Amino acid sequence: MNSTIVTHPGGAHKDEFLACSVLLAQTPSSILRREPTEEDLSDPQVLVVDVGGRLEPELGNFDHHQFPRDADPTCSLSLVLQKLGLYEDAREFCPWLETAEWFDCRGPNDTADWLGIDRDTMGKLNSPIDVTLLQSFAKRTEHHRGEPLWEIMRGIGSELVTYLTTLRSRIDRAAEVEQLWTLGYGDDVFRVLFAPRTDPPIEEVSGALGWRVRELGLEEEVVALVYPDGRGEGYGMRRYDDSPVLDFSRLGKEPEVHFTHNRGFIAKTGCTDPARLRELLLLAQNR
Repeated sequence: MNSTIVTHPGGAHKDEFLACSVLLAQTPSSILRREPTEEDLSDPQVLVVDVGGRLEPELGNFDHHQFPRDADPTCSLSLVLQKLGLYEDAREFCPWLETAEWFDCRGPNDTADWLGIDRDTMGKLNSPIDVTLLQSFAKRTEHHRGEPLWEIMRGIGSELVTYLTTLRSRIDRAAEVEQLWTLGYGDDVFRVLFAPRTDPPIEEVSGALGWRVRELGLEEEVVALVYPDGRGEGYGMRRYDDSPVLDFSRLGKEPEVHFTHNRGFIAKTGCTDPARLRELLLLAQNR
């Protein structure tokens, strides 16, 4: 059980704020914003984050500033996630992480070039939530359990860790039961990823199916997902990546379909027969 987290004083940045948040999800430590001592760096009970010039996970030291100038962008959050075995999933499931790595290591101009946007657009992506939390973190030299910001940070870290661990589990479960349907005729063939109802149910299975499409490399082929409706006995149907191949508003008069969005991207049906679900998908096809 680690007793203390040490991170640098002065201005606060998103990477050490999130790295400390993830560490708080593992153990309720106090955060001290100061330069580390040699004793800190040698004590595995003191976690040193984004400062100290050392990467020694076995001793709890997570700094990246000593890396070569041309090293792949890596921030302190990356190093903490690597230690916890969550980094690869975080890079896959959190698109914002790579941008955070670039911003911290290469600055706003190089990051804007990498993203293919102009520098002014970077500023338009800022949120008062980010600014307020980081300024509040920077204003104090110590943060302790029970204080509002400390509790918010621990909540953020816990949510991120839970998201990564449970999403991987849901994706793995979806992979065990998924079915890839090929429907249509001639030049109008399309593909749908289907998840049958399971006991116990897979939580947020539609999101898991979406990630499965990416893992299978079928982004250009799959046009819809069909999955158990969390509010009833039937199924939900939604377009994948808002594909124009299907328009679910065409199903509005089908007796077993109780909801269709007027924009055509989603529908809900009480139908549980896979053969009838395929028929409904064919009826929704734009031709």
